[in-house]
Formats: sequence, C-alpha cells, structure tokens
Amino acid sequence: MNIFRILGDVSHLLAMIILLVKIWRSKSCAGISGKSQILFALVFTTRYLDLFTTFISLYNTVMKVIFLVCAYITVYMIYVKFQKTFDREHDSFRLEFLLVPVTGLSFLENHSFTALEILWTFSIYLESVAILPQLFMISKTGEAETITTHYLFFLGLYRALYLANWIWRYYTENFYDQIAVVSGVVQTIFYCDFFYLYVTKVLKGKKLSLPMPV
Repeated sequence: MNIFRILGDVSHLLAMIILLVKIWRSKSCAGISGKSQILFALVFTTRYLDLFTTFISLYNTVMKVIFLVCAYITVYMIYVKFQKTFDREHDSFRLEFLLVPVTGLSFLENHSFTALEILWTFSIYLESVAILPQLFMISKTGEAETITTHYLFFLGLYRALYLANWIWRYYTENFYDQIAVVSGVVQTIFYCDFFYLYVTKVLKGKKLSLPMPV
C-alpha cells in the first residue's frame, strides 16, 4: 500500500459519492449515462468475486464492498427510483461494441486460464472503456452539468493516480502487471481531452461542452 493507491481509492470513492449526491439532491439522473453505470457495476462484480475466496486486508474488503454498494445504488436510482428523468434518447451508445471485444480479449490475453482470473481480466479491460457511453452522451447533448464534470474529473484522477501507483510499485517492489498498466493508460487517454476542458472551462465557471459526434 502506498500514497498513490490510497489517494486513487479516495478519488474513486469521491467520484461515486459526488454522483450519488447529485442524483439524490436533484431527484434527477439527467445527463448521467445509465449504460456507463451498468458497465461500472459489472466491472466491480466481476473483479471482486475474490471477496468470497481471499482475504487481503480489512481496508481492501471494506473498499470493495463500498464500491459494489455504491455502483448498484447508482444503477437503481437511474433505472428505478428516478427512471422518469433518465435521458434514454441520448444514452444510446451500443454496449455490444464494448462487451464483445472486451470478452474476447479477456479470453485471449490473461494471466491464467481460470474462471476467476478471466473475470478479473475482463473487469480490467472493461473498466478502461466503461466511461465511453458517458462521454458519448455528453458529446450528443453538447454540454454537461458542473457536478457531472466534477464526477468525471475525480474518476479520471483516480486512474492517473493508479498509474502513479504502478510506477511506484515497479521501482520499489519490481512489480509490473502489463494488463493493468496498459488498460490504465488507455483509460487515462480517454480522459485527456476532458481534463483539458475541465481546467480551461469548468474551473472558470463555464459549462463544459464536447464536440458533437459526426
């Protein structure tokens, strides 16, 4: 455990709390991609199956449970409690474009060909692209609410901090996980344009807008 890992976890948790509070206070999930939230719930479900087989630490167990609970509460609020405010028209990214290649890649490139390992690998690959429906939705609507952009910022910061965590572990423990690192780099790249817009617009009080898809 190092400072980058802890800060990354805190940033990740803060992102999820910001999103939940936004939905609860406004009684609306407008501007939030339900499809991205389904993918994140699937990521946590397939990654944390080791809760039933392996105990690493109390911190590790508690954080896994919190992430799972937050993910499913978010999905519940979008598709059940506040479903009338859900923008289905703009949340139109086709998930099969992500799930099919991610599933295939997890069978082809993994650490060992076991059920838990393949599911863990699947979760790593899927997380790297799970934000795409949200970014696609923002590009279709033309702009995003400030709270939504704060959520995306801390989610991107979490990935950047985890990259720093892998670099730290490589130099201090000689540990390198190619699957996690490459997937983390891919995910961070997706956030780069957003980070630039966040710093230049949102922090100055302007609404964030992304280019409309062709």
